[in-house]
Formats: sequence, structure tokens, C-alpha cells
Amino acid sequence: MRMTAGINPGQHMDGPSGAHSAAAHTSVPGALPEGFAVPGFDAVVRLVSRSLNVPLVALVLNGGTAYWFANGSALPTHEPHMLHPLYLEAARSLESLVVLDTFNDARFADVTPAPGATAGPIRFFASVPVHTLTGKQIGALCVMDQAPRDELTEHEQTSLRDAASLIGAGVVLRSYLGRTDPITQLPHRYAFFDDLRRHLREEASHTWVIAIDVAPVQRLNAFIRAMGHAYGDELMRAVAQRMLTWIPPDTRLYQVGASRFAAVLPDRHVEADTARLDYLVARLREPFDCLGIPLTIQPGVGLVKIGESELRGGDPLRLVMNASYAAQQSVRGWAVYDRRQDELHQQEFFLVTELAAALTDRTELDLHYQPRVDLDSGRCVALEALARWHHPTLGMIPPSRFIGLAERAGLMRTLTQWVLEHGVAQLAKWRSKGHDIKLSFNVSSTDLGADLVSRVQQVAERYKVGLDSLELEFTESTLMEHSATTRRHLTAIRELGAGIAIDDFGTGYSNLSALRQMPATSLKIDQSFVRGMGTSRHDEAIVRSVTDLARSMGFRVVVEGVETHHLYDSVLAMACDEAQGFHIARPLPGADVLPWLASHRGMPSRRMG
Repeated sequence: MRMTAGINPGQHMDGPSGAHSAAAHTSVPGALPEGFAVPGFDAVVRLVSRSLNVPLVALVLNGGTAYWFANGSALPTHEPHMLHPLYLEAARSLESLVVLDTFNDARFADVTPAPGATAGPIRFFASVPVHTLTGKQIGALCVMDQAPRDELTEHEQTSLRDAASLIGAGVVLRSYLGRTDPITQLPHRYAFFDDLRRHLREEASHTWVIAIDVAPVQRLNAFIRAMGHAYGDELMRAVAQRMLTWIPPDTRLYQVGASRFAAVLPDRHVEADTARLDYLVARLREPFDCLGIPLTIQPGVGLVKIGESELRGGDPLRLVMNASYAAQQSVRGWAVYDRRQDELHQQEFFLVTELAAALTDRTELDLHYQPRVDLDSGRCVALEALARWHHPTLGMIPPSRFIGLAERAGLMRTLTQWVLEHGVAQLAKWRSKGHDIKLSFNVSSTDLGADLVSRVQQVAERYKVGLDSLELEFTESTLMEHSATTRRHLTAIRELGAGIAIDDFGTGYSNLSALRQMPATSLKIDQSFVRGMGTSRHDEAIVRSVTDLARSMGFRVVVEGVETHHLYDSVLAMACDEAQGFHIARPLPGADVLPWLASHRGMPSRRMG
């Protein structure tokens, strides 16, 4: 008896197109090359074997190649000339086929399993077409048993159909991984690794890998936002063409990332051939004419020498990416992999993950507070909150290191909130003890958004601290680069009553026109000028002039970096309002602030003079 079960392969979404192509022995469209292996096919075999209780499973491609599994174990590839025509008929059929007992179907009279499978005739056979995601039929999934069946249940038919869908997706995946990039027509990253391993195994003990990063990610995204993906595609093709004219003959160029190319170069003292590398960078820096619009990129060319032992368990692309990234930041435009620099990058990544964890841990992060004194009275009027990180194994991590990491890793908002919460809670305790002091804390440019106003207000209300006792410090560069948007947010903060300080003044844009429009209350002169006052008349003149200018514009002037009594006396003689520095006090742990305030009898002041 012969039965045809209408197992519909279902409707599929479109997937990658242009998959390669025919096996060596056939020109049948859609057939796949010898040595092909479907990712996850063995897992699908186990699933379908268990769900249908069948010992034999085969994927038969319409080119004639068959992949067999017997009792879950793979058998040797079944060559076309060894394959019974019935299997090929099933592979090319658009319909499913179910034969419950092959003894009732004359076509199965001489059909045997694959060599290596259990001996004996096939009594039960079922097949279902395998389609790619685009709906292209490429073969059939066949299941067999040496015992006949009474029926193939609906549940079993569904399991067979689902298994065929998984196989189709796997075929597309394998085809995608092995095909050329649709834009540049260059081989993919996986082909690069395959060829590199083969090269090191068969041709050389070491080789040079070169990688070209077309442009920094932000700049490339800006290209696409402005001009669209078609422009970006044309740019990649143009860069690939220039690279192909530079690499040696018989050398393959690979596209190993969205905007990254790589090649395996002959080991002929590549590093010493600096003139050729300089020429490559010069060519890549020349404008590209993409769709009639010229564009200059910022390429980075990286080099790394790789041996077979380093390839095992390693990732040469990661290494060479470190070099190409460094090259993008350099004038020369190319760089050789530097292990020490790589270790620093890895440590930075480690620190970022550790910092994220520390922000949820109450023991690692801490705040120290540096006093500011009023020069008219000599008494402490404010404290600046400064974050400190005590890493459990690395010890003290300086703020100059982890603040930059937080900004680059997108953790700055969380860190600022942590400082705000802990600092204001501490301020509330000090003020409850009768100390009329203010708290200032630094705010990053990434925090200067509309929600900063509500965040500050909510924290102040939670700890019942007046907003007029808080001051937010922004660097001069941060304030100037945001213009009108910044002014709106700062105005809202000022309307709440909080103070605004312009920090590190003199090191940024120093745009006086923008400065006079900022609703700031104080200006902090950068310590680099203050420290130089003892030895440089120019620095002293700068501090004096900036002080006079700021006072005339209505700002309260705070001088940072006052580390000696000589510097203190100098700023005391100027029109400055406050001073801060080691001569007054070093940053203090929170527990030491109250004892310091109790023992502090005041600094020399103008009133004393």
C-alpha cells in the first residue's frame, strides 16, 4: 500500500539570497558542495529519531548527496552513484511521501539502507521536502525503519515537518556562513579563519594578518544617517577595490566585519616594509567618490604576526583589531599589535565590569570630602564630594581612571546618582549637627539632561535638605558645548535654588560670549594656573585677570589647587571668594569630616588682615 501524506512545508520568511551553488558532480540548482554539514543536523536527527521512533534518518539533497544517520550516529557520505533513484526522486519532489509498508510498493523492491547501516530491507519510509527560508526546495528529509507501520499520526507528521524546517534553516545558515558578502562579494569571516588555519598548517609556521578598519563606528554611523545604507554599501565596495589593488597577487581579501577587511599576507618582513604600508594608508585617505559625493574616511591599518600555536584557542582578529584601533588614533595610520596595550584594554574592560558591580555594592565605593573656605571669614563654607573606589584586589583605583571608564561605558549616570544619594544623605547628618555648609559634586556631560533637575529635587526632598545647600559642578567644556539646551536645564536647576559652578575654568573653550549667558553662580579657576603662580608671572596674571573678570560678571570665584601657604597668601590678596587645596585640607573620609569641622579654627582671612 502506498500513501501520500499532505505534509505542507508551510510558509517561510525570506532569508539571505544568492547562496552558493552546485556540488562538483551535478549542476542541479540548489545542490550543495561535498563536505557540506548542516549546523545542528545531528541534534535534529536525535529529535526526529526519538519522536518517530525510527533508526534511520537521511538528508538527501537534490544534487544527489545524502547524509545518513543510523541510531543517532553519522555514516559516511552517500555518493550519488551509490544512491537509489527513489531517494533522489524524493529529494526533488515538492510533495511529501509516506509508505507504511514498502512490501506493497514495487518501487521499493531493491531499496536498501546506506552502507554501514543495519542490514535488512526497509519496510517503512517517509520523506518531507526541505525548503530554505526563501521557499526554495533543496532536498528531502527521509526517515526509515525495518518494520512496517499501521499509520503515521498527525503528531508524527508535524514532528517530521518541523524537523525539515529546522534543517532548511540550518542549510541557509551554512550557506550564509560560507558565501561571499552580498555587498563586496568578498568571503566572510568564517572563510578567513578556515583559510588561515589551512595556511598555517600546510604552508607556513607563521604569517602576518592585516586588518583595515574603514572608520570609527560613530563616524561610520554618521555617514549612514546622513546618506543612507546605499551610500555606505558603495563606500565598502570602493574601499575593497583599493585594498585589492594593494594586496599581493593570489592573496584573498575578506570582509570580516561591517566595516572591516582582513587578509593573510606572505611572511616577507611585512613590518619592515614601512613604505608599502605608508602608501596603503595614503591611498585609503584619498577621497572616495561614492554615488557622486566625495568622502574622506579615517582608516586604521593593523598588523599582527600569528603562529599556529597562537591560533589554537585564540582570536587573531581580536588582536589585529587592537592594532587597527590604535592606528586610527595615530598620525601614521598603521600600527603593529602591541601586547602591553592589549593587556591595558583587557584590564579596562575588566574594570568596567567591576565598576558596574561596585555600584550595587555598598562597600567598595566611598565619598571623600574636600573643604572650601571663605577668604573673607576663613571658615569652611562648603565641601566637594569626590568619589573613591577601593577595589578588593587592585586596591585604590584613582578617579582619573575610573571616571573616564564610567563615561565610556555608559555608567556615568548611575555613578552620579550614587554620589548624589550618598552625598546628600551625609550632608543631612552634618547639617542636623548645626553645621551650615554646602555640598558640591561634579556632574558629567552625559548627565546634563532634562531628568537631572527632577533627580536632584527628589534626592533633596528625600533627605529634607534645602536645594540652596547644593551646588552642581560642570566643566567649562561641558557647559559651552551644549549651548541653548544646556542653558534651559541650568536655568531650571537655578530656579530650584541649587548653585551651579563652572569647574576647571581656563582649560576649555573660554568662550566669554557664551559664559555671560550661563546661569552659573560660581567659577572655579583650574588648579594648573594656581600651582604655577609661585614660579610664573604669567600664571599669576591669568588668575588675577580671570578673578577680576568673573567677579565683574557676578560669579563667585573659587580658586583650586592651593597647596602651600604662599599660594594661599597670594589668592588672599586677590579678589577671590573661596579657596580649596591641600594647604587647607586634603579630601577627608566622611567619618573624619565632623572631627575636622570641630577642630578647624579657620584659615587666615581678609577680616583678620
